[in-house]
Amino acid sequence: MAKQYMDMDTLKFLLYNVHDLQSVLDQKHFSDHDKDSVEIFLDSIKDFSDKELFPYIKEVDDQACYYKDGKIIVHPQVETMMKKGGELGVIAGIFDYEDGGMQLPGMVASASGFIMDAANNQLPGYTGLTLGAAELVAHFANDELKATYLQKMLDGIWGGTMCLTEPQAGSSLSDITTSATPTEDGHYKISGQKIFISAGDHEYCDNFVHLLLARIDGAPAGTKGISLFIVPKHRPENGGLTPNDVTTAGDFQKLGQRGYCTTHLMFGEKEDCQGYLVGEANKGLKYMFLMMNGARIGVGRGGTAIASAAYHASLEYAKERPQGRRLNNEGKKNVNDQQSLIIEHADVRRMLLLQKVVYEGALSLVLYASRCSDLSRSLQDEKEREKYQLLLEILTPMVKTYPSEMGAVAVSNGVQVLGGYGFTMEYILQQYHRDIRIFSLYEGTTGIQSLDLLGRKVTMQRGKAVELLAMEIMQTIQKAVSNDELRPYATQLGEKLQLVQKVLGHLTEYAKAGEYEVFTADANLFMEFFSNITIAWLWLDMAHHAKLGLIKGDKTYTEEFYESKVHAMKFFFKYELSKTTYLAEVLMNKETLTIQDSTQKVFV
Repeated sequence: MAKQYMDMDTLKFLLYNVHDLQSVLDQKHFSDHDKDSVEIFLDSIKDFSDKELFPYIKEVDDQACYYKDGKIIVHPQVETMMKKGGELGVIAGIFDYEDGGMQLPGMVASASGFIMDAANNQLPGYTGLTLGAAELVAHFANDELKATYLQKMLDGIWGGTMCLTEPQAGSSLSDITTSATPTEDGHYKISGQKIFISAGDHEYCDNFVHLLLARIDGAPAGTKGISLFIVPKHRPENGGLTPNDVTTAGDFQKLGQRGYCTTHLMFGEKEDCQGYLVGEANKGLKYMFLMMNGARIGVGRGGTAIASAAYHASLEYAKERPQGRRLNNEGKKNVNDQQSLIIEHADVRRMLLLQKVVYEGALSLVLYASRCSDLSRSLQDEKEREKYQLLLEILTPMVKTYPSEMGAVAVSNGVQVLGGYGFTMEYILQQYHRDIRIFSLYEGTTGIQSLDLLGRKVTMQRGKAVELLAMEIMQTIQKAVSNDELRPYATQLGEKLQLVQKVLGHLTEYAKAGEYEVFTADANLFMEFFSNITIAWLWLDMAHHAKLGLIKGDKTYTEEFYESKVHAMKFFFKYELSKTTYLAEVLMNKETLTIQDSTQKVFV
């Protein structure tokens, strides 16, 4: 078992130095908090994670969730996660005081979530889904529903879920068929089924509050006819709980995250399932997607956390495992020499550095997106709020996708560092390899996120979000060029910004011509291209702040710590940013090999 799963110094450096948490705490909405209170909160989360999460990471995989006699059986530590998580404010942290929350910045919530996810990427999912469902209740439900459900959810007594997907619809929510029939009593009779419901049922919560999408009888077809409902597993009635005709039909057995249940739920098989409309009719999808920025940041954070844990596990192994001998100046090995630790081999260090730059770059992206979210709702100036909202919009598909996709690559490199041992159950890397695979599927697949980025976010308000992000990048470039060591990298990043303009200029010609299928055909590659440049920017920014620490003689972190950030930035630019040249070449290639041709021939 590895001894470390994340690095608090790197997390705090990103929070305080790079992304200036203090500027968020200075906003009136968050003014009751200061650095000291944030430190106390994060330290309590780290202590909880060390004692109650990390020691169980392998056990929750070995003792996977399963379905038996109409119930989902989960690891007993789920109870600790829900109850202790409720006490610590893991669920209530970001909620306003009036809703029973702590009014913490999202940056702090993301930092605490990262610690827990890195310690054990499965158990925090139970509180995470409850948080997401509670957000919908807090933002859109009427006072009666909030009084009935919200506080018990924030305390971790009742679990919460989000029920979107149906067997016949998948990600195409316009095709859902779960129905809601109005009654004279004010509630709706719900009938249908939902699949892939994370944390959908277990014995350690007294009740489950399902936030469910359904179609009211006679509603318009497509997404315009979808409404949002609270559908509890048990109805709160007469001071007690009455079964609400919600049946657990099974649990999906998965490749990874085997300790995080994924249920199949049936609603209204006995025609006695009551649902309560949240907000206005036919606006359910709008409500649900207003919460999706937070959910997608959460997915990115989870992928980042697994990559962090995998990096520290493989780094620990590389520092202890002797194998082979280094070449001497004549290009030969002396078999009488002592074996080298594998961390001394260049290729192993390359794989370790890849893991490091992916997870730390992804963590910076998660925290920056969280900062944009905080400022978009707390700044007094309307134009500034709009600016950060637009930045959040364009970042969200990337913050969900880059940690998930590149995190999987990073973890795969971790397995490779261990060689044959990485493929055995004795070491944790194989579990991280299985666990992270789902993150590119959660909350919309990579393909869906890529279409959102290129097809919607890049084009919104005539490219204003791209323009704002480019301005942020240019500010960092202008700061970095003043340092002799960073200047070549700042210049290189500037050239990549010009390459973005060239690629977008090529692609938008298809959109202008009405060839939208061609425009978005390689959206996945554009996601990789644009994300890579964005992460390069964040690494240059990290290096800039590290150089400031060295120049000022700041002893908050060691000299080696600062130097390691500059070194990692250089690695990213050499090994990762250079890939954008190839990606740009593909994106501007005029052959359309993946689109069905006019003869309807399909060559696959």
